[in-house]
Amino acid sequence: MTLYESNFIRLGWLVGDARQLPSRALSEVPDDCPLELAVVDRAPYTTTATLSYLFDERGLTVREPGLEFRVYHDARLVEATAIRARPATFDRLGVSVPRSADSRWPGNVLLNKWLEYATERGHRFAAAPA
Repeated sequence: MTLYESNFIRLGWLVGDARQLPSRALSEVPDDCPLELAVVDRAPYTTTATLSYLFDERGLTVREPGLEFRVYHDARLVEATAIRARPATFDRLGVSVPRSADSRWPGNVLLNKWLEYATERGHRFAAAPA
């Protein structure tokens, strides 16, 4: 649970109040890929979203990795629920994720480190208007 709590804190660095996330938000900073946050589902106590870098490949926008996470607002936890990416993307990002592991641990460690990295790079997402 400590990792999920840390994910919640780090997500807060990027978005402020996760309940106020816009349906789609883009953060662009110098010397880094654009970072997209997209809400997949909103429920009374949770929000499910994806976080992806946007890559330009032959004129097409590729979103990778598609790291899906769920915010548990009342519990103040964030859990990585899925990672969608080609193996080459992990190599490009310098990330090692066991592909055969059924555990949620690797995805949550990746989310935790990525949230910290994105914040250090200067990424931020504005909250949706009230």
